[in-house]
Amino acid sequence: MSDKVFVLGGEQTDFQRNWSKEGKTFMSMMREVMEDALEKTGIEYSEIKRLNKENRVAVFVGNFDAEQYTNQGHLGAFLTEVNPAFYGVPGARYEAACASGSVALDAAITHVRAEDYDLAIVLGIEVMKTVSSSVGGDFLGTAAYYEKEAKGVQFPFPKLFGKLADVILERYDLKEERFMDALAEISRINYANAKRNPKAQTRSWFMNKEHAVARGGANNMAVGGRLCISDCSQVTDGAAVTVLASKSYAKDYAKKHGKDLGDIPRVKGWGHRVAPITFEAKKDESVGDKYILPWTRQTVKDAYKRADLDVKDIDVFETHDCFTSSEYAAISAFGISDPGKEHIAIEEGTIDFGGKKPINPSGGLIGVGHPVGASGVRMMLDLHKQVTGTAGDYQVKNVKNGLMLNIGGSATTNMVFIVGK
Repeated sequence: MSDKVFVLGGEQTDFQRNWSKEGKTFMSMMREVMEDALEKTGIEYSEIKRLNKENRVAVFVGNFDAEQYTNQGHLGAFLTEVNPAFYGVPGARYEAACASGSVALDAAITHVRAEDYDLAIVLGIEVMKTVSSSVGGDFLGTAAYYEKEAKGVQFPFPKLFGKLADVILERYDLKEERFMDALAEISRINYANAKRNPKAQTRSWFMNKEHAVARGGANNMAVGGRLCISDCSQVTDGAAVTVLASKSYAKDYAKKHGKDLGDIPRVKGWGHRVAPITFEAKKDESVGDKYILPWTRQTVKDAYKRADLDVKDIDVFETHDCFTSSEYAAISAFGISDPGKEHIAIEEGTIDFGGKKPINPSGGLIGVGHPVGASGVRMMLDLHKQVTGTAGDYQVKNVKNGLMLNIGGSATTNMVFIVGK
């Protein structure tokens, strides 16, 4: 597989922006990010037209809920509104809650591996600041089993991931203060990393360990069980584009841009598993298993196996920190620590920016922001930056391989990709 699909790069919007306040729609966002991504990768609209004559280019759009947030469906066809070069280009929208961007990537990767297309343009997009936080929270509830887990519940997802924190405490018999301190450290790290990222939503926000630990007051209100605002990812307007290519196209691309093929990152491995949709079913199924989220762990193992790599070979991680509890569980899923020992890796600085296994140097969903359908595509873009040494102030040293975990729902849809040279 590692010789089949190459990552040429892309671009993301500034996740700090509020597009509705600017008087702009999802189409404005789509046009801007596509123009920027093509400029960044050096691909012109004339090239898309050329490839389309031979049916060698396609578009894959990841989006969760434009029907509710912007009253619009059929987003896979809207690149025709960006530029006439997209007339006739195959395009479709992919949805898997917060993993929508990754299932779009998965479809694109599959088509390139099958040699259907030479170029696959993957766009993840979500406009979320069109509604109040309570209405948006209800929309997000449809990523769970709405009738059973979200209907009539204010902010259902903080409560679901608050339950995950409860189960972690109970199963591993942890001291609550130590565990909550570890969650606060995850928050501190992500906010600190985001300050290095010029596209991060929280780059100008204040957050330190003292603030993150001080839960429950007016400045850090409880939102779900033990979790407070500092434990949450952001509501974000944003889009990201990642461009994928076949080996033959990547060879020509490298030559054209004065590069060696070995300079272009490849998708080395992937994993995709679906767990029971309700959190209670997940909890019940995992009784007796050392992993609380066994299907998340299995997804990571699948990707390692396909890439013929293991945790020792991964230099950087981008993970789905929709809440601090989800990142906490991911640490053992990656194999960085044993289950129940994640707090030790956090305390020892293993996952910090300068640690042995840095997680979310971009700032993650907590720091960069979480435009739901765009997050997976943004993670892939950040792996490309890390592997090519182009991440700027948030560049981790000597990155050869990076891994991303993107989840939908309460760790229901699990998607993992490994990218490296």
